[in-house]
Amino acid sequence: MLLCVWRSTPFSSEPRRFLRLVVHSDQRPTSVLSPLIKSLTSQIIMSGKKRKSTSAAAKQPSAKQQKLAPMKEEKSKRAGGWLEDLVKQHRTENKEVKFNKKRLRLISDTTQIKQDSKGVLYWMLRDHRVQDNWALVHAQQLALKKNLPLHVCVCLVVPKSELSTLRHYSFMLKGLEEVAKECKALDIQFHLLHGSAGDTLPGFVCDRGLGAVVTDFSPLRDPLQWLEDVKKTLPKDIPLIQVDAHNIVPCWVASPKLEYAARTIRGKITKLLPEFLTEFPLVEKHSHTATRTAKPVDWDKTLASLQVDRAIGETEWAQPGTKGGLAMLESFIDVRLKLFDTKRNDPNAAALSQLSPWIRFGHLSAQRVAMQVQRSGKSAGHSVASFIEELVVRRELTDNFCFYNKKYDSVEGAYEWAQKTLKDHAKDKRPYVYTREQLEKSKTHDKLWNGAQYQMVTEGKMHGFLRMYWAKKILEWTSSPEEALSIALYLNDRYELDGQDPNGFVGCMWSICGIHDQGWGERDVFGKIRYMNYKGCLRKFDVAGFERKYCPKKL
Repeated sequence: MLLCVWRSTPFSSEPRRFLRLVVHSDQRPTSVLSPLIKSLTSQIIMSGKKRKSTSAAAKQPSAKQQKLAPMKEEKSKRAGGWLEDLVKQHRTENKEVKFNKKRLRLISDTTQIKQDSKGVLYWMLRDHRVQDNWALVHAQQLALKKNLPLHVCVCLVVPKSELSTLRHYSFMLKGLEEVAKECKALDIQFHLLHGSAGDTLPGFVCDRGLGAVVTDFSPLRDPLQWLEDVKKTLPKDIPLIQVDAHNIVPCWVASPKLEYAARTIRGKITKLLPEFLTEFPLVEKHSHTATRTAKPVDWDKTLASLQVDRAIGETEWAQPGTKGGLAMLESFIDVRLKLFDTKRNDPNAAALSQLSPWIRFGHLSAQRVAMQVQRSGKSAGHSVASFIEELVVRRELTDNFCFYNKKYDSVEGAYEWAQKTLKDHAKDKRPYVYTREQLEKSKTHDKLWNGAQYQMVTEGKMHGFLRMYWAKKILEWTSSPEEALSIALYLNDRYELDGQDPNGFVGCMWSICGIHDQGWGERDVFGKIRYMNYKGCLRKFDVAGFERKYCPKKL
């Protein structure tokens, strides 16, 4: 599983384009991280030069390599948990960093906090964490400016859907339990409200006498509808403010329109990195305590009461919450990052970050990940640039697609050329035709596909390269592109721990509908949509080894 991004791209030239856009930005790097950005560019240059070095020179360690040897040895000896301590240090040292108002947009017409109010509310929607959260930073700054208490609320609602599983809600609630504990230690009131935001939040605001509501940003239709519902029912004299706490460059700042591909948004994002890739101000112990405190949450009872599908159980490999996310990031930096550039398309290699669930649930900030990989992964060479491309450009492109394309989960949301070619080949004879149930139970003729599906069902994850192959085979083995997309999204969103996210929608749309891609040689069923096959996988990695590990034995 790639960080969050499915596509496999030829990075041999892409990082250099990324480099040039940063170096030639006409905006002066005012960020406290500008040395990191400069370091990234020089690192990419050096990695290109190193490829030209002779084998004879490579055999002899350079003076620089000899100098770095003790440092590498020291790094290998550092105790587990070093990253959490380092991050705390960075937050403390940079607690005076200012909030960039370009990160917010006003949803209501009112801009001033209501007079004689009794607090400020952060409606935590997508980004479930305390630190490294621009929305909570802004809410606290508003509260401190008016000497008001600070409240955080989450509106818990479980749709009656096959996608509502124990796997997802357990991960979410255990992360929120960590948030609640952090809030209590900081004298911030945490409230778990039961019901949709439109039904519960406005009444809660009025009952508590709160004077402003700050929320975070999601480009998906349900959260956008919840935002609209709150706007309609919230008293007109209370400002509703949205902060993009998920993207490094706010979605509406990166681009005001739907971008065609990574190449069209890359320059826009990288030009703005010096302004937005900064450290975070510290969310500190709040100095104004609420007279009405929050009702304690019985987290075990809450989870037990949810009407979710408990057959889709919790995963063993992913510890929920920010601490779990930082631990996974630490292991990536220490162990896997150095392999990322060359091994990320090998499902048998431990080369990926595995961070997508924590970023999807907002337990971990992508901005924090980018900073720490650059700071701590300097010895990883070209892997840093490759990883940043996927973490920043590719991931933020998916938010752009879902925000500006209302049909982001439909064949109708594909480009005209893709819709035409899929329609032209909709009646082509399929080599195999499987039902949703057969696919869900890994009952196909293809052991590689069955193994990938089985891993997703049992572990809640699938390697990024196999996600592409997996989705494209669903197109090949179902009766229509519409059915293929529907099944792919259902399986992804039901079983993947990082499902129901813009990256999943775009991943399926890329594989089946050619989003952010180009037309390729025309063939049956696929038309001009990029094709992948079993033989291609055999050239990429040890397919037999993967099949032995994951393909269900009874098949």
